[in-house]
Amino acid sequence: MFLAVRELVFARTRVLLMGSVIALISVLMVILSGLSSGLVDDGVSGLQRTPVDAFAFEEGTKTDSAFSRSVVTSEQAEAWAARPDVANAELMGNAIVNAHTGNGTAIDLTLFGITPGSFLEPEAAEGTQLSGTRDIILSSTARDEGVAVGDTVTVDRLGIELSVVGFTGDKRTFGHVDVAYVPLTTWQEINAGTPAGDMTDSREYEQASVVAIRGTDGAPDLAAGDAAAGTATKTVEESFDSSPGYSAETMTMSMIIVFLYAISALVVGAFFSIWTVQRMRELAVLRAMGASTGYLMRDSILQAAVILAGSVAVGVLIGLGLGSGLEGTGMPFSLQSGPIIQGALMLIVLGLVGAGIAIVRITRINPLTALGENR
Repeated sequence: MFLAVRELVFARTRVLLMGSVIALISVLMVILSGLSSGLVDDGVSGLQRTPVDAFAFEEGTKTDSAFSRSVVTSEQAEAWAARPDVANAELMGNAIVNAHTGNGTAIDLTLFGITPGSFLEPEAAEGTQLSGTRDIILSSTARDEGVAVGDTVTVDRLGIELSVVGFTGDKRTFGHVDVAYVPLTTWQEINAGTPAGDMTDSREYEQASVVAIRGTDGAPDLAAGDAAAGTATKTVEESFDSSPGYSAETMTMSMIIVFLYAISALVVGAFFSIWTVQRMRELAVLRAMGASTGYLMRDSILQAAVILAGSVAVGVLIGLGLGSGLEGTGMPFSLQSGPIIQGALMLIVLGLVGAGIAIVRITRINPLTALGENR
């Protein structure tokens, strides 16, 4: 490390320039990571916080927006509940509706139709649990729309009035829309489009979007359950793709981040390639003095590691500072340690790969260069 350290000290301008570029890439990585995590949280946090192992959809339902396309029956829920490896199986409705508050403020809601008192009902951090047929529990983020306990929310076109009795203690959204928990019968009436809440077809009360399943010890045997109930089951994580726009958003962000990693490796590789060419004669002198190729390679790799680690650390700290100011601004942004640490390690590893490829030319250095073979 002797040569590497001396070069870092005496080539401060070049090191600072390269470090600044890597730090800026690291800042961008943190921001993109926060946006990616925020989009996931804003799209499926309602599903993430639902205490289930899997959702059973109607067999043959298309993956995209499957929650709104699927229709299952109480018989299928009973078939799942009868299995020995299933602790709970309940019908659950899912529908996105337009509504307005008592003062006329427009509000969009994703209605989760559940049986009051079941394992699907969230604990109200503020207010009370569901008791009446027109009660509703909202995501904590619905307060941003000016909704409070005791307010009335009216579903557009149907005129069905829902009374806000409580709020969850955390953010619960689906398809970037606040989740609202309502009694299953109310959801069935809204889904059927019955303004008066008096359906003439009683079969509507036997249907919902999915069967929410919770196993006794870990995940139940989904294939056997599907065969018995005639459903197509997905784990909670697999069901994220059934949220509107989830796949497109995550694929887009993933592609951007992959290109960022590739750019980082190319930038670092280009920098060390130029640096190696500029110090060819000094390296040739070391070879002439007996330094091995392995020694020079290790020295250069360690030099790259010091620059990368320091620059990425500075960039991550700056990114965290900028990102903390974006949280709570209404933008789907969430800083999570796991993706940020993973991204920082990826930048360092890919940077080292780029640097390693660039300094391979060290193996071709001829010690005679130091003795003036070009003269």
